[in-house]
Amino acid sequence: MGSSAATGSTITPFLSVTPELTWLYSTQLFGIKLGLDNVHRLLAAMDHPERGLKFIHVAGTNGKGSTCAFIHSMFKTAGLKAGLFTSPHLIRFNERICDTERQISHDELEAGLAKLRQTVTGWDPHPTFFELAFVLALDWFKQRGVEWVVLETGLGGRLDATNAILPQVCVITRIGMDHMEQLGDTLAAIASEKAGIIKPEVPVITGLQDPIALKVLKETAARQKAPWLHVEAPIEGVAVGLAGPHQAWNAALALEAVREAGIRLPAVSLEAALQAVRWPGRFQLMRDGQIILDGAHNPEAAMVLAGTWQQQFPRERAAVVFAAAKDKDITGVMEALVPVASSWHLTTFSSARAMPTAELRSILRSLETPPPNSSIQEHAHLADALNHSTSSRKLICGSLYLVGEALAMLEEQSETFQTSLQ
Repeated sequence: MGSSAATGSTITPFLSVTPELTWLYSTQLFGIKLGLDNVHRLLAAMDHPERGLKFIHVAGTNGKGSTCAFIHSMFKTAGLKAGLFTSPHLIRFNERICDTERQISHDELEAGLAKLRQTVTGWDPHPTFFELAFVLALDWFKQRGVEWVVLETGLGGRLDATNAILPQVCVITRIGMDHMEQLGDTLAAIASEKAGIIKPEVPVITGLQDPIALKVLKETAARQKAPWLHVEAPIEGVAVGLAGPHQAWNAALALEAVREAGIRLPAVSLEAALQAVRWPGRFQLMRDGQIILDGAHNPEAAMVLAGTWQQQFPRERAAVVFAAAKDKDITGVMEALVPVASSWHLTTFSSARAMPTAELRSILRSLETPPPNSSIQEHAHLADALNHSTSSRKLICGSLYLVGEALAMLEEQSETFQTSLQ
């Protein structure tokens, strides 16, 4: 990790973005359109790159990315060539698409996107950013000769583009209240959307869930005659590579998924694979642990973050550097973080989705137990927030987009940072 102090300079987005990638980012203007018709059409037009690949499909609200990372690490340890598709990226788009050897290269990105762009010219409706990214990944996986793909849903499950494939194993991590405009305003409705990845007679694995969500998942599995595997305890006796008690649950789900896929590893290899996992932006320690990055952006994730902080630093409170997207339950996130905050440093990130700092302050002041006004500061840029926050250990959180900018700055990769709306 980079070790120099944060400077007062701001992030320069898109400096490293190549022509075809610029086109891909421009498709974000089409927004998010849930549904499978366009992605099925796109897969057919690209000669069905999904055929011949085996998938572990992972949905849920929190813990999807970490669970995918654990699964992928075990595939690598087993000597299998496996792809990994996740979102969003933190610094560069390339992070979303990798196999057990490397990320997709810039040249491969350009070639793959040029092929896609030519394919969809004149299409109405035009494929979305996520649909194009997903099919790009499958096409690259096919070219790379991977056997397995660890596949994270983008939004929901039932109508998510990734649901166009038939998996060998389904995994559903803990479900909470998020993306309510698209998925529904009750836990049961959101769980129903997530349960949409469950396929007839395909094993489905879940773990710690609210009883309402668990009931929906179990009933869906029964209707689909899908073998039901409920992980009832976290991994014990193994120090996994990601911090926090919730990661032991994610590791347990991942282990069950790999077993259900028919892959067997000696205990010592499994332990090594789980310990080797690194997943940026998930309680990630920087600058000798003086700065912590975490992408928690909904109330449940924020509660888990606060619990992890109290476990790791039981006698310390954080200088919280915070920014959030307008469409999130910011009140719930802030309330969850109050017990670990010594001060608040409100800032923004490079997106029209970012909430202005004045509105963040207003929400913070409206809490049932608001922090003292003297402990709240507003900063126009992330670098200012880092430079002016107190000497306390800093916690940068509230949005993965903020965490991405922070990671780029701290690792001195600002020139390669790519902003994204999705």
